[in-house]
Amino acid sequence: MTASSAQPLTVAALYRFTHFEDCARLQVPLQKVCRDKGVKGTLLLAPEGINGTIAGTPEDIDAVLAHIRALPGCADLDIKLSSAATMPFHRMKVRIKREIVTMGEPDIDPRASVGTYVEPHDWNALIADPDTIVIDTRNDYEVAVGTFAGAIDPKTPSFRDFPAWFRNERERLLGEGKPPRVAMFCTGGIRCEKSTAFLKQEGVDEVYHLKGGILKYLETVPETESMWQGECFVFDQRVTIGHGLAQGTHTLCHACRRPVRADDLAAPHYEEGVSCPACYPERTDSQRASYRERHRQERLAAERGEAHVGAVHHERDDARDG
Repeated sequence: MTASSAQPLTVAALYRFTHFEDCARLQVPLQKVCRDKGVKGTLLLAPEGINGTIAGTPEDIDAVLAHIRALPGCADLDIKLSSAATMPFHRMKVRIKREIVTMGEPDIDPRASVGTYVEPHDWNALIADPDTIVIDTRNDYEVAVGTFAGAIDPKTPSFRDFPAWFRNERERLLGEGKPPRVAMFCTGGIRCEKSTAFLKQEGVDEVYHLKGGILKYLETVPETESMWQGECFVFDQRVTIGHGLAQGTHTLCHACRRPVRADDLAAPHYEEGVSCPACYPERTDSQRASYRERHRQERLAAERGEAHVGAVHHERDDARDG
C-alpha cells in the first residue's frame, strides 16, 4: 500500500454495462493492479461489463479506478465513494461471471433500453405521487433493514426471483386501464438498470429508477427531508449505513450473511459466528458445530495477527452492488 494504513480508507462501489470480448484477458492485469496497490474487495467481470466494491487508501483507489476506466467502454464508470475506518474486506477477488448482477434473463440489455433516471433530489416528489407505485428490487433481508416509505417489498430471497415475482403480480400491481408509473430502487443502481430494462421489455412504458441508488440518496438528501426509513444493507463488513453514509447499527451473522439488529444480539438463538434468530431454524446442530469451530479458529488466527482461511468466504459476490 502506497500510503499510511492509518489514514481513512475509501470504499468505491462501481459498475458499468459494456461489452467485454475477452474477460479472461482483463482479469489478471486487474487483479495485479489491485494487489500491487493493497486494494481489497470483489470485482466481477462478465461479457456485459464490470461490477464490484473495493476499498483502499484514496490514492490506491484512484490508481485502480484509472485502470478500470481504461477498459473498453468504461470511461464513464458509475462510482459511489464512501469511507471506512478499517478495511471492510479480507482479500481481493476478481472473478468472471455470466452476469455482473444475476437476473437470469438472457435477453435483457440495459445498454439498449432502461427506465428514466431520477436524481435523488427529485425522488421524493415522484414516490409521493399517488399515481406512482414504488418497488424495492432488493432481497428480502435487505428490505428488512430499511426501505422507502410506502415501497412494495417483493419478499424475494434473490434478484433472480424478481422477474417471476413481477409476472405473477403484474395484474395486481398495474390494474386495468392506464397503468401507473413504476418507480424502482436498489442499493447502488445496478439492479435497477436490469429491472427497469426488464419491465420495459415486458411492455411497461413509464418506468423510473433512482439514479445512484439508495447510497447516493443517503449521501445527498438531508435527513430532515428524507423519506428513507431505517438503514441500508451493504455487501461488506460495515453491514449497514445510514444518512450521510454513516456506519449503521447492525452486525452480520457469519453463518447466514444476514444483518442482525442490535436488540437481537441478546436473543436466545444468537451466537456470534454460529447463528442468529433468522437462520437458527434453517441449520442443523451439526452445521452449527462446524460454524462454532470455524469461529474458534478465526479468533485464534486473529490473536496471532493472521487471517484465517475461513474468513475469505464471508464476503458475498452474488450482488455486490447491488
